[in-house]
Amino acid sequence: MESERKNFLRERDSATGKLAEIENSVAFHSDKIKEAKADLALFEQRVERDTEGNPINKLTIKGVEGSTDIKVIAARLQEIEEKARTNGEYNKIGEIYDFSIMVKTESSKSLFDCSVNRFFVKGQESIYYTYNNGKLASDSKLACQNFINALERIPKVIESHEKEMEKVAANKEIYATIASGSWKKEDELRTLKGQAAELDRKIALTLAPPEEEKETEEEQQEQEHCVSGKELTQETRHPAESISQRQTEGIHSSERVAQTPQNNRDIMSRVISKPKWKI
Repeated sequence: MESERKNFLRERDSATGKLAEIENSVAFHSDKIKEAKADLALFEQRVERDTEGNPINKLTIKGVEGSTDIKVIAARLQEIEEKARTNGEYNKIGEIYDFSIMVKTESSKSLFDCSVNRFFVKGQESIYYTYNNGKLASDSKLACQNFINALERIPKVIESHEKEMEKVAANKEIYATIASGSWKKEDELRTLKGQAAELDRKIALTLAPPEEEKETEEEQQEQEHCVSGKELTQETRHPAESISQRQTEGIHSSERVAQTPQNNRDIMSRVISKPKWKI
């Protein structure tokens, strides 16, 4: 049951971490949606359209600011594409409807060591909008259309972030439930642990005698030691007494032996001195 509890806690911790990732991702996409919607509102306010509803390409590029010739502007863009080196930074090269046009030099992901310049339209905050992955078309008109097309894609950017946020948040409730859950068998495990501890205590008591019994055994050993000492002392005195007693008994026996002949002579004298008979 303890291993089951550890597995539950591990899964709960994992769910807590996953829930934090989901919340961060939802917050990220939510912020991007908010930014993109604000950029779209500004673009719709500033854009000018022709009679057919197509946006007019009011493009300004550094180096050819006063020109409206598509070929001149396209030639300048191609020059920037070939020669610009920004070392991974965004550099401003022009404007369109008060949105900044940026170029960024990136390392190529191909096998060859080379650099690639990509073009962006920067929103009011942190979003950089692109068209054709930031690459310019070889056709002059299409190359100049790159930036207005990037702004026209703002609704698709909003839609993309909304889909990602929805997909990420789909499992949020599941992870939230796991992260906030508690193990149902906590009380049962606590009871079992208490019973196990009590059993260990009883086993320990059976293996080791109580302190009172130890003290009683020590007292008995001390008493036995004292008794043994007394007996040894008595045995030491008794042999001397026995020797003295045997010596006394020997003297008395000798006296009795010495008295026996005298008694015998008295008896014999009485036998011998019987009266003589007259003839």
